[in-house]
Amino acid sequence: MIKVLVVEDDVDIANLHRRFTEKVEGFEVVGIANGLDDAFEMMEILKPELVLLDLYFPEGSGMDFLWRVRSAGIATDIILVTASRDVESLQEAVRGGAFDYIVKPVVFERFKKSLNRFVEYHKELKSSKTLEQDDIDHMLDRHTDNVINHSEMPKGIDPITLKKIMAVFEEKREAMGADEVGKCIGASRNTARRYLEYLTGTGLLTVDIDYGTVGRPEKRFCKPSNI
Repeated sequence: MIKVLVVEDDVDIANLHRRFTEKVEGFEVVGIANGLDDAFEMMEILKPELVLLDLYFPEGSGMDFLWRVRSAGIATDIILVTASRDVESLQEAVRGGAFDYIVKPVVFERFKKSLNRFVEYHKELKSSKTLEQDDIDHMLDRHTDNVINHSEMPKGIDPITLKKIMAVFEEKREAMGADEVGKCIGASRNTARRYLEYLTGTGLLTVDIDYGTVGRPEKRFCKPSNI
């Protein structure tokens, strides 16, 4: 059984997430923490493999807790379950290595998919001591799919177009401008730029300025080396 710790200050919501978790085969909730300090102590004692973490607590931020766990070198995966829908929180979650980001109110089918992906991901990791590049790409791309398919999309941002753009960067593996990306997906420069800036905001792309020798400076986008 995969041991899960629920970290949520609202008792009713915490119990709901416990029930959701235990409806998925192979998972058991070993503890519920309603505060961040208690959560950290419980992690050290119970050693859960997965934490379901809210962002907002009276005494602090769940994101700070995520980084505290990372700094302590605790090898536990974290799924954020939060009402926060802003790009900054999503970007920070990506940087902190969150496995998934689920928006409240939680829909059980979406929740179940996340836990099933967690199981599949770790099965693949354990299936071989060494991995080929294609295997690595496949597993890392699942993280990108989690963010693109299941995060709250702002108005004017379509997940299908986002996946097309990310596929371009998977194939090219080089910095590109909005004109180039637009041509690759059959969209205008302005449309491509809007999506590129959104992806940069989530941390899935990075941007640099190419001053060149002639004309105005151009923004060049590429995938970070850690994604």
